[in-house]
Amino acid sequence: MPYRLAVKDIDFFERQVTFARPFRFGAVVINATPQAFVRVEIEVEGKGSAIGASAEFLVPKWFDKRPHLSPLETVIELRRSLLIARDIYLAHSGFETAFGLHAACIGAQIEACAREDIPPLAAAYGPAEIDKAILDALLRCTGANFFDGMAANIAGIDAGLSRDLSDNDVTQFLASRKRLERVAIRHTVGMDDKVEGEGGVADSRENAGARYFKLKLNGDPAHDADRLIRIGRELATLPHDYRVTLDANEQYADLAALSALVERLDREAALRPIASKLLYIEQPMPRDITRQSPLGALARRDFIVDEADDSYDAFPVARVLGYRGISSKSCKGIYKSVINATRAAKWSAGGEKCFIAGEDLTCQAGLAVQQDLALGALIGVTHAERNGHHYVDGFGDTPAVEAEAFLAAHPDLYARDGGKVRLAIHDGDLLTGSLTTPGFATATHPEWSAMSPLEQPTARISLEKAV
Repeated sequence: MPYRLAVKDIDFFERQVTFARPFRFGAVVINATPQAFVRVEIEVEGKGSAIGASAEFLVPKWFDKRPHLSPLETVIELRRSLLIARDIYLAHSGFETAFGLHAACIGAQIEACAREDIPPLAAAYGPAEIDKAILDALLRCTGANFFDGMAANIAGIDAGLSRDLSDNDVTQFLASRKRLERVAIRHTVGMDDKVEGEGGVADSRENAGARYFKLKLNGDPAHDADRLIRIGRELATLPHDYRVTLDANEQYADLAALSALVERLDREAALRPIASKLLYIEQPMPRDITRQSPLGALARRDFIVDEADDSYDAFPVARVLGYRGISSKSCKGIYKSVINATRAAKWSAGGEKCFIAGEDLTCQAGLAVQQDLALGALIGVTHAERNGHHYVDGFGDTPAVEAEAFLAAHPDLYARDGGKVRLAIHDGDLLTGSLTTPGFATATHPEWSAMSPLEQPTARISLEKAV
């Protein structure tokens, strides 16, 4: 049963996270970036008050890859997205369902951000993080865990933002959900990661025994094919079966360049260790080119959109273009993931092959990885890219007392190794049992006193108004 709530306060914090190794995707290399934390206080009608929390990286040059912007400027955009969203959410003083509040705010958020030249994907970041924290507080206040609460549609999710669905489609989908007890990790191979030998893609100490691999591409068909041949040789030595996905992060300029890569995958024997194990290709072209470019014959391979997923209409539009799937990332919005999973289930029941995939924007140990993992385990994501544990050393610079608290509360998800608390991977899988605690997949919150307040960026005038 949906509950109604009112948001009383929203606070933002951040903590710098240093990477253990460079992570290169698209045209950016990340060695460190801030992690944002959200703390909300809500009042639930007839139930009382509660505090909720969420966390996510402020990732540079992913939400907005426009070349004229520096990495720092794109991080500032995300901070502005959070601050703009806070004002919009707090302006709603009455009681609404959690999803009703989201639906009432998201349009104003997109418009307000557009006035500051912040594109829709970055604009959605603020509501996405606030929504997670609100849901955490709601579940805590009512004593419900995420999986039971969502199955009962505690947030009141309806089809108001998705004209192709009915309210009944959404409620039936949620009621049918059963928590996946295990979710396989998909090991990320960044463009700068070692391929061969010790520390390479087939080294179990490096890949944590993964059976799934996500391979980054740089948009040059010849370069990518040669690198995939090298990776394929290594993966073929694994003592178990494996599957791969490819992710270009918008680096393929057009259909011609993409066709060149797919044709090589289809015909070259040296690429067979990759091509025969390939599940799908993720977001190959820039988001604006994607919307103008039906895949045509390329749809013989499965493709998904990720960065082009910047609205509730993105999946239906991509489906018409020949895309079969879409990514779930809690940083893009938990409710949009539920709606897209509902669509995939409905379309698949009608005879199409449609699916939702689990992708990771370096979700860090603690709140971020737990909430994103729970979301995937709810909507049926059997394997998910998990790169936070690979690029950051355990909990990184998180205070030891905080890491220990997460270890104590979630002993199936974390383990002490080499003096660090790290994500615990069991035969290539993450376990979800301890995520059934009251709240949004966490029994503990971070050490708020050990963080800095979110940096306060100034509003930016849109390019159109600046001319």
